[in-house]
Amino acid sequence: MKILLVGAGGVGSAFCAIAARRDFFESVLVADYSLDSAQRAVDALADPRFTAAQVDASDAASVEDLVRTSGATHVMNAVDPRFVMPIFDGAFAAGADYLDMAMSLSKPHPEQPHALTGVKLGDEQFAVAGEWEAAGRLALCGMGVEPGLSDVFARYAADHLFSEIDELGTRDGANLTVDGYDFAPSFSIWTTIEECLNPPVIWQDGQWFTTEPFSEPEIFDFPEGIGPVECVNVEHEEVLLMPRWVQTKRATFKYGLGNEFIEVLKTLHKLGLDSTDRVNVASTVGGRPTVVPVSPRDVVAASLPNPATLGDRMHGKTCAGLWVTGKDKEGRPRSTYLYHVVDNDWSMQEYGHQCVVWQTAVNPVVALELLASNTWSGTGVLGPEAFDAVPFLELLRDVYGSPWGQKELDPA
Repeated sequence: MKILLVGAGGVGSAFCAIAARRDFFESVLVADYSLDSAQRAVDALADPRFTAAQVDASDAASVEDLVRTSGATHVMNAVDPRFVMPIFDGAFAAGADYLDMAMSLSKPHPEQPHALTGVKLGDEQFAVAGEWEAAGRLALCGMGVEPGLSDVFARYAADHLFSEIDELGTRDGANLTVDGYDFAPSFSIWTTIEECLNPPVIWQDGQWFTTEPFSEPEIFDFPEGIGPVECVNVEHEEVLLMPRWVQTKRATFKYGLGNEFIEVLKTLHKLGLDSTDRVNVASTVGGRPTVVPVSPRDVVAASLPNPATLGDRMHGKTCAGLWVTGKDKEGRPRSTYLYHVVDNDWSMQEYGHQCVVWQTAVNPVVALELLASNTWSGTGVLGPEAFDAVPFLELLRDVYGSPWGQKELDPA
């Protein structure tokens, strides 16, 4: 297996640190728009299997050329979702398999955005699933932590814990703090804005529909000392993936953002600072007045600290998990939370990467190891739910040293 990793940011760098401890691959070519960023990720490892290259992730031809010249068998997408389709298309054109941690972007319904779906997350990729299958190629999509591990939990619950599922409810929360900052997101603010301000999608009784952002608030009590956090509906891939392979009456994704974060996002939206459309800004360059086109969302992202650099100032834990309700194998009511918690002190001490990016990055590494051994195999555009969950969960716990948990809740 020869891996082309596109993206040397926080998640990409954590991916390298985790993969460097394993021997299932021949090489990893770390590629980024900034060659310096790619080289820094490689230099941190001192492992000859890792090399650096430059790539334009917005250009499918650039990705295709690098796949061909490197001989990569698998393309791992570790950049934000606006670049999904060029990387996805470039991998296919070059004959490589493909993995990502977020799917192609959605477009709200033009007339009823808070009731009907428009273009859904992943629609562009699923539209060409037949072409990938005919070519004998695999695109394993949504293989991070959320989506990703939560989807693996859905498969596990359906196969081993439940005879009938009422709801697959992804619940994500944390108690993280960052020294010296009043507001410092632990993950890409560009992606967070995209997820949180788009109309959330819900699966109910055989169809998808949308609702208002931040709708249906609830208090969810997260395990391992995190405690109760208010969670709200957010647009996320799990709701679009799980019902394709797992029988369920309802699927939701709720994120424990906290009131302060929600208010910040609402303010950005009111001011138009969540927009990706460029606006002309008067500026001065070299003492001469000029007009510079900029994206407001890019300005917000550039104004905040890079989440990958905050690890030594972060404290607390992050939890990703799936709350499943329905009937157990004997037909009795059951309510179970399957979860994965990472402590920032542990991930920093063990790997030198903060817990949110580490938790995201470990899952595609595990998936690639399963693909390398042919424990997982398939063709077409597939989600994690399409594969046997047990080998994944065992490898994560027993080999990668990151245990997952199971907590029974009151089914009443």
